[in-house]
Amino acid sequence: MEKRSRGRPRSTFTESTAPTLQALDRALLVLEHLARAEDRTLTGISEALDIPAPTTHRILTTLQNRGFAAFDSTAQTWAVGIEAYRTGSAYLRRTTLLDAARPVMRQLMEATGETANLAVQDGAEVVFVGQVESRNPIRAFFHPGTRTAMHASGTGKAILAALPRDRRDRLIGSMQLVAFTGSTLSHRPVLEADLDKTAARGWSFDREERHIGMSCMGAAIRDARGEVVGGISISGPSARFTEARLAAFGAEVARAAAEISAAIGATAAPDTAGS
Repeated sequence: MEKRSRGRPRSTFTESTAPTLQALDRALLVLEHLARAEDRTLTGISEALDIPAPTTHRILTTLQNRGFAAFDSTAQTWAVGIEAYRTGSAYLRRTTLLDAARPVMRQLMEATGETANLAVQDGAEVVFVGQVESRNPIRAFFHPGTRTAMHASGTGKAILAALPRDRRDRLIGSMQLVAFTGSTLSHRPVLEADLDKTAARGWSFDREERHIGMSCMGAAIRDARGEVVGGISISGPSARFTEARLAAFGAEVARAAAEISAAIGATAAPDTAGS
């Protein structure tokens, strides 16, 4: 009788099943592209991923049949389907970060009158995973899952500033510092000076660095190990982020970040000068 570890089923994998893994990998690449890219036509997806158009179409059709992709017959474009949202929501259900942040985000919105956001890092970007909208008729809004470059985001800069210096340097070195507006910090020395200022005062400030007319202030969130796990921010029209209000807004954002950090077990913030 063949022996195998208790509780482990007999493996059915053979070399003949290997192509299935490539098919799965391609399907996941297509799904990721739908979530991030602007050109979501069949041709655009095929060319961007270097996958033959017939193969791309079969993948999209399969994803559509499972609810992970949706097709707009009028625009002839593809988009993420409802099942992808449900799958992603499972991640949010298992994490304590969003649970801890929700009441604090509402308090932050009430205290400042501006939309409060929660974001996590993914590579050189931040992904917005939670939001409490302002009651102001003119306000900021991000769909859950929205991504933006760290160097052009209040939340992203707050996270960057809180990282150990060597990790921060490596991350910035890997970035394309795209100038989205005339105010984007697209030159590394200027960005690094801003991050040093952010680290010193405990909150970041983005004045129209990603979107003209919109400003944002953020602070980093740490877990029980002292690791940076996300950031909280407020965002809204630049006209409401006046010089007279910045210090008070910054203090509220920093307080909110500290409260969430404490709720998930953080103690004192570690020194970010080393590794």
